[in-house]
Amino acid sequence: MKMRASVCAAALTCVALLCAARAFAGPITPPPGPVTGTYKTLVEVEPRIAINATNTPGDNDATPSVFKITAPGSYYLTANVAGVSGKHGIEIAISGVTIDLNGFRMMGVPGSLDAIACSGDAMTVRNGVVEAWGGRGIRSTGIGAVVRDVQVLSCGGNGINVFVNSVVSGCVAAFNGGHGIVVGTGSVVESCVGSTNTGDGIFVNSRSVVSRCTAEGNLGNGIAGDFGSSILDSTSGSNTLSGIKVENGALVARCYASTNGQQGIQATSDSTIIGNGCDGNGTAIANGAGILVTSSDNRIEGNNCTDNDIGFRATAAGNFITRNVCSGNGTNWDVASGNVCLVVSATTASAILGNSGGTAPGSTDPNANFTY
Repeated sequence: MKMRASVCAAALTCVALLCAARAFAGPITPPPGPVTGTYKTLVEVEPRIAINATNTPGDNDATPSVFKITAPGSYYLTANVAGVSGKHGIEIAISGVTIDLNGFRMMGVPGSLDAIACSGDAMTVRNGVVEAWGGRGIRSTGIGAVVRDVQVLSCGGNGINVFVNSVVSGCVAAFNGGHGIVVGTGSVVESCVGSTNTGDGIFVNSRSVVSRCTAEGNLGNGIAGDFGSSILDSTSGSNTLSGIKVENGALVARCYASTNGQQGIQATSDSTIIGNGCDGNGTAIANGAGILVTSSDNRIEGNNCTDNDIGFRATAAGNFITRNVCSGNGTNWDVASGNVCLVVSATTASAILGNSGGTAPGSTDPNANFTY
């Protein structure tokens, strides 16, 4: 009986295995039509165009270049690019081009022109280093350029120079012979550094935005904005001229400007300057102010100015100056007549330990400015 049971069990096991194999096996009849490969083509694996002498040969026309792109598409570097005297590195002569520098370096030589020169719209350049070109690092005269994650160093002209409605993000522009970063009207500069350039660290034309940027040690202004621009959450220090300089109708908010040669923050008219800190400005002139406004209709609120030649200076009438604080300046306030401004010398408190104590600062007026 035991032998019969073992034989039956073995038979059942074989049947089960055969059924399982039948259930999971594929069809043995091939599908109709010709047999085709399942591999991907090179275009599918790398759907971009390598920049080289074969794909993108340069020329010696009115805009001579080592490489020239004449068709829209996505391009990339496969190696470092060496500059040639009298030529641009890469000329983009068409709209709709994206270049991935792929982490490589474009290295100029004496007498070279721009590293990248674009005359088309909608250019994108990203991810690499541009250094020591005789002209500008990256230049676009087309609308809507995007430059991301690029370091532009020691070029003869402006580091990054793009036209209207453009975005420059995550870039470093340092040691260039002009401005570090220049953008046209209606553009954005974000999370960038402009350092030790011959001109301004960052210059934006009208109705542009600078946010979360740093400008350090430039021979011009740290950050400069034309009318209607917004400078937000940025830091500017040790520049030869002013830390932040804006024209009429601008917004400067939550910024910090320190040890600049002239003013910490300078504005003309119709601007809002709110929530900033300015310290130690006026290192190159005798009357550098933490905040200076030179015309009317400005709102200056909630700023802190310390250790400048002059804390707050308004040379014209018609400004609203409220809830600011000054301390340790050579002259704390220099405000022309005709402005809305109440300044109170704050009363200091004795030591406080526990849950209560202190002394009122000297005024309950919600618009009072304080010196302490």
